[in-house]
Amino acid sequence: MNKTKPAAQFSHETAKEDTMSKATLGGRFTFPGTSLTVNRIGYGAMQLAGPGVWGPPKDPDAAIAVLREAVASGVNHIDTSDYYGPHVTNQIIRQALHPYPKDLVIVTKLGGRRPADRSWQTANSPDELVAGVHDNLRNLGLDALDIVNYRVMGSGLGVGEGSVAEQVAVLADLKRKGLIRHIGLSNATATQLAEAQTIADIVCVQNNYNLAHRHDDALIDDLVRQNIAYVPFFPLGGFSPLQSSTLSTVAEQLGATPMQVALAWLLHRSPNILLIPGTSSLAHLRENLAAGQLALSSEVLAELDGISFAPMSMKH
Repeated sequence: MNKTKPAAQFSHETAKEDTMSKATLGGRFTFPGTSLTVNRIGYGAMQLAGPGVWGPPKDPDAAIAVLREAVASGVNHIDTSDYYGPHVTNQIIRQALHPYPKDLVIVTKLGGRRPADRSWQTANSPDELVAGVHDNLRNLGLDALDIVNYRVMGSGLGVGEGSVAEQVAVLADLKRKGLIRHIGLSNATATQLAEAQTIADIVCVQNNYNLAHRHDDALIDDLVRQNIAYVPFFPLGGFSPLQSSTLSTVAEQLGATPMQVALAWLLHRSPNILLIPGTSSLAHLRENLAAGQLALSSEVLAELDGISFAPMSMKH
């Protein structure tokens, strides 16, 4: 990755973990048609912003500490967006980690904006998408963005509908100009993925999916056949954390937390699933990363698969 700009006072010597340590982060995955290989447990930066994903965090030093420990622990996949804050999370990432480790893959997304009333609004015109790329580049301190997801915004910010051709064509043009290296989709349907693939190679899909929200089962199975990454956002339920007596019972039996079991289930679900659990807490970060060491037997997996579906409506 060609990453420039002044260096932050952060030594990446601490980030050099041995292969055995990194293997515990769920194994590794290479995005299709790229040289980008990541550990399957990454980090989602949304919670680094203030309450409601707005403004700065109460403790910026703690946010920086979380990012640095994540990277030192082997995390090399960070998910972010410049509309988180807005601008806040990207600026914290830059302050904490720049100059970036060579193997760090930063994935961002476009398609939304946060006006002064703190609402979540669509921003998917060609001009807005181009401006969004430049905002991400500036605030992250990058020459080019590794992967950009076009986030399809639906009514009420639920699942998006309609054509994505115009937006993907804009990203494809930005890729030709060298500002974007690879393209993904977020909050997209199988139909939208197929349409996007007629315009550009798609390396990942990022949708709402977790132990209790499994609308994308068929899509995940199709993506694994194409070796395309599937990145579930809100793997732990987001603003409404997962709650299940079965999950709690299994966790107690395994000596783990329910959230660790939920993350481990996702890793077992399909080899193309990449996790980006977010937190602003060092303790929770360590718990999330430890999920990569949790083995689930076929009996436990069958029990977890029986958890009933609970519909969710989330922003991301």
